[in-house]
Order: sequence, then C-alpha cells, then structure tokens
Amino acid sequence: MNDASSIKRKRNDENRQSQAGTGLARRTKEDVRVIAITSGKGGVGKTNISANLAYSMSHAGKRVLVLDADMGLANLDVILGLTPKYNINHVLLGEKSLSEVIVPGPGNMKILPSASGIAALAELSRGQKLYLFNELNDLNEEFDFMLIDTAAGITANVMYFNMAAKEIIIVISPEPTSLTDAYALIKLLYQGHDEKRIMLLANMVSNAEEAMQVYQKVGRATEHFLGLKVEYLGYILRDDKVGDAVRRQKPFTEIYPQARASQCINAIAKKIYSDTNCIYNKGSIKFFSDAMFHKDR
Repeated sequence: MNDASSIKRKRNDENRQSQAGTGLARRTKEDVRVIAITSGKGGVGKTNISANLAYSMSHAGKRVLVLDADMGLANLDVILGLTPKYNINHVLLGEKSLSEVIVPGPGNMKILPSASGIAALAELSRGQKLYLFNELNDLNEEFDFMLIDTAAGITANVMYFNMAAKEIIIVISPEPTSLTDAYALIKLLYQGHDEKRIMLLANMVSNAEEAMQVYQKVGRATEHFLGLKVEYLGYILRDDKVGDAVRRQKPFTEIYPQARASQCINAIAKKIYSDTNCIYNKGSIKFFSDAMFHKDR
C-alpha cells in the first residue's frame, strides 16, 4: 500500500473512532445483497445487463450501487453516457474516498466507476483488494443491493470479485463458445473456491424455448460432471432496441420501457428483489474484507 493510502486509512480510522465516541457510528450493513454479474466469454452483454438491472431495481425503489469491476477496461460509464472525473484508481492511490468517487446514474442508481487503459488495474494486488473492500465497508450511504459488474473470463481479478459476492449471475448466450466458457467458469468457482449460489441468465435469445435449451446445455453438464445444480434466472430476448440504446448511451429500460428486452429485465429484477430465500448477512458489504482476508492468507 502506498504512503497516500496509509495516510487515508489512518484518517478513516480516526474518523470511525470519533464517530463511535459520539454515538454516531453507523450500523453494520448486514442487509446488503451483493451480486456478481459475470461471464466466461466477452461480448454476451454482461455490462449492459448490469446497467439495466440496476436501473430497473432503482426504478422500483431499491437503493442500488453498481461497482464496475472490469479493472483496466471499464465501460459501464460509457454505456450510461457518464463522464466521471474520478474513479477507483484515485481511491487506490489514496487521493479520493469512495464517497467522492461514486456518481449518480440514470434513475436513482449510483455508480462506482473504474478506469480504462490503466494496466496496473488489470491485476490488483492483495493489498489493493483488501483496501478497496475496507473502503466499501466504510461507505456512509446505505444500499439494498450492490451489483458487481466483473470482467469476462477467469483471471484473478474476476475470481476475486466473484468470491466477494454470495450470489453470482453468469450471463450466457446461444453461442457454443459462450456455453463452454461458462462451464469452465462454473467449474473453477465450484471446485477452486467455496460453493456459491450460481444463477444462469440467457441473453440474446429468440424465445423462451431457446433460452431453456441454452440453460439446459450448461445445467446438465454441471450436474453430471460437477454434481452441482445451477439455477435458471431467466432470459432476455434479442431486441434491436438494445443496440440502439447502447449507441445513445442510455439504458434501454429507460428509453424503451415497453421493449421486449425491457420487459425481460424488469421480470428478472423483480425475481431478484422479491427473493426471500437468500441469506443476507452472507452477502453483505461488511462480509467482504473479513472473508477475503481469510481466503487470501
């Protein structure tokens, strides 16, 4: 950790001690659901889904923070038409706090932007990861959901952010390479790390039947070879309005609320925030640093 980060950490510790002494310390954030949205293959629409799920949830009154965890090749801000002045790199350098970096997005969602074109962010060090999670623990603002938009693939960064979440949504498409890469990702998550709640979301499908076929191809393989049953979250229909919204740098759920893809996203968002079976304190912001510290030793 650099000197600037050490100074920042010391100042935060002093602030927390001061708040505790005056009775202003915040409650533990044990009710935040942290969900990673990831994929084995790039180009399946993962970031666009993250952005639109966040918009749909916030439009329904949920307090949502989206963490752009595609370090080094971030594009969540581009999809949403945002030009943030600061990003996660400024936090890791100790120049800004997270609260100073977070920007408002469409609707009432909040965005924690990353940076593009900074090679050092492509593979964060253990110290940087723990520092970032500790900063997340110290956020003043309360959220109901944190969506982590990871990079695609099975790099160390991707695996680390997936490990941080208790719920994982893997986005797949009908392309054969998407299915094989999704299986590889699931295998690594299951065999190489603690068991997770893994859900599959089929994107860019023609109809519900194709979506189910795509899910079953991956689901049957994981159940047969890994003994793991993955959940079927739903599907998003192929829709020309999606590409148009990307070009306009707006969520398609915002500018085309009646589009087929928007109706699919809204149904998935409702399914997620209406789920009463999840265990909140196993997927909270407070869970991050402790869990990651023990796993990273």
